[in-house]
Amino acid sequence: MAAILALLLPFFGLILIGYSAAKASRQGAEALGWMNTFIIYAALPALFFKLVSRTPIEDLTRIDFILAQLFAVYSIYVLIFLIGYGLRKASFAECTIQAFGGAYGNIGYMGPGLALLVLGEQAAVPVALIVCFENALHFIVAPAMMALSGGDRRPPLAVAGDVIRKVALHPFILSTAAGFLVAALGVDVPLAAMRLVDYLAQAAAPCALFAMGVTLALRPLKRVPVEIGYIAFAKLVALPALMYLVLKTVGGMDAAWVHSAVLLAALPTATNVFVIGQHYCVWQERASATVLVTTVLSIATLPVLLYLISAGFLPVEGMP
Repeated sequence: MAAILALLLPFFGLILIGYSAAKASRQGAEALGWMNTFIIYAALPALFFKLVSRTPIEDLTRIDFILAQLFAVYSIYVLIFLIGYGLRKASFAECTIQAFGGAYGNIGYMGPGLALLVLGEQAAVPVALIVCFENALHFIVAPAMMALSGGDRRPPLAVAGDVIRKVALHPFILSTAAGFLVAALGVDVPLAAMRLVDYLAQAAAPCALFAMGVTLALRPLKRVPVEIGYIAFAKLVALPALMYLVLKTVGGMDAAWVHSAVLLAALPTATNVFVIGQHYCVWQERASATVLVTTVLSIATLPVLLYLISAGFLPVEGMP
């Protein structure tokens, strides 16, 4: 367990440093703008390109893995949506954001660095595939659901065009697609260019985690609504458990792939959930609280999951 805590300390330590820096400096959210730009448009795309471009093309076309992973994520999404809409009697738009709170993890900021540190280079491909395809689907589902709720009053063609543009031009998608192309064609990237990519990739995890801490500090927790209890349980416990069961049922996957998917499923709610809520003026304060609460609770749940993986309690032997 000490070794597991040693792995997690840099991650949560960087979040804490960012949180403390924001509290001490008392700067506004606008001060974080250029760092977020660097992370989203340079550091993380470089990391995804690096991971994908160095991978054999046959490993990048595991449709069974992609579909199984998305099935688990959106099973939890549907469950949380139905609880909110059917039992809690929340509005369609509110249930949409709540469902993202239970299904949309911090896979971009926390996922790559943590998975690679814990599971090694074998985690590179599944992590890149998860980040690319899951984010792409979230970018499609969010505006589509908000349009159905009446929260987006633009014409359907305008909404569809905006969705296509966001998916096709997002830096994560473009960098992953470029990596696919390099891997498929067997292109040798010039040494100078790869050094630049390496420098940027190395900055991805520290900058992203620091920025996450700053973001949490700028959105203080005022109260904990009742629904955050079951949303947090779904995000931190139910989703990783379901992910393991689904992938074990599908079978035919290496341990690193299964454990990578389970680890990313166990990450706290993504800050993008708050961004979506803020964009549509729906469930904003509670979305912010969900991000903060799940992040704090993950300090306890992630070590347990890492212990289960390292101790062999999540075996993949015997999978078909």
